[in-house]
Amino acid sequence: MRYVRYASIAIFAVALILVSLANRQMVSVRVWPDEVSGMVATNPGYELPLFVVIFAGILAGLIIGFVWEWIREAGERAEATRQSREMAQLRAEVKRLKGEKHTGKDEVLALLEQAS
Repeated sequence: MRYVRYASIAIFAVALILVSLANRQMVSVRVWPDEVSGMVATNPGYELPLFVVIFAGILAGLIIGFVWEWIREAGERAEATRQSREMAQLRAEVKRLKGEKHTGKDEVLALLEQAS
């Protein structure tokens, strides 16, 4: 299984390197479209290789997806925490009730019943 994981990582790395080599040309990246830049009086622009822009877009999509999923699962995590707390309370109550069952009996017999 370890070899499959390493092979997958190697294939992914080779694919990223090939995309990087195929998209080395410089592109101009601007913060605002030309129509809007007149209204804001500034339009910073950067010259970047195309593969940096592609990888930045992929990374931004992954981060947005992870945050979106984490927010979506917040209710499920809260419900799991509530159920865990409730289960701990029920286990404590069962233990207490088992202890009450043995009051007034011989301690040795109570220990034997508790073990089974």
